[in-house]
This record gives sequence, C-alpha cells and structure tokens, in this order.
Amino acid sequence: VVGYSRAVRICQHVFVAGTTAVTPEGIVGPGDPYLQAMQALRTIQSALEQAGASLHHVVRTRMFVTDIARWEAVGRAHGQIFRDIRPVATMVEVRRLVDPDMLVEIEVDAYIPGTTS
Repeated sequence: VVGYSRAVRICQHVFVAGTTAVTPEGIVGPGDPYLQAMQALRTIQSALEQAGASLHHVVRTRMFVTDIARWEAVGRAHGQIFRDIRPVATMVEVRRLVDPDMLVEIEVDAYIPGTTS
C-alpha cells in the first residue's frame, strides 16, 4: 500500500526503513518498549542479512519513541545489540506511530567496507 522497501542496498551502503515490532502474528510486546525494540532489531537484523550485511555493519541508528520517559527500556535493548558495535545513535520522542500500540520505531544505516556491489 505504501510502496516502500524494508531495506535498500546501494553499493556498500544499506538503508533499513523505520521498523516496528509488527510481525505476521501482530505487534510483539504490547505496552513494553523493551520487547518492541528487541523485535524491531530482530527484524532489522534479518533485513540486513538479506541485503548481504550484518548488525556489525551498522553505523547509524535512529530510534523514535512515543514516550521519552521510557527511553531506558529502548536504550537497554539497543545496548544489548550494539554494545560492541557502537554506531552513532539518535533517540527522539514522536507524537505517535501508525498504530497506538506501537511504542518504538527504529531505522538503521549500514556500511559494508571492501565491497562494490
């Protein structure tokens, strides 16, 4: 309906669209920003792998949260995944996401050194 790709690879760069905790079964972790962030990051990991990249190639993350007071839960999930990778990161509060049960949306940019395709 929206006409977008989950991830696009252009040479050494992979851009992953804003990703929420939605799965074919529905939203994972209603009311829990940590669980939602972890699911979004699992979906992102899969998208990166399909594009020939991995979480280790991520250089930037952007986290959109509907309640900045709950930033630590999202930050904890981000830290679990990216503790040793340490991409630059931004977290901002947004008024709302597409579904009121969505608390977190994450997008990433990755760079794959030494490749050209």
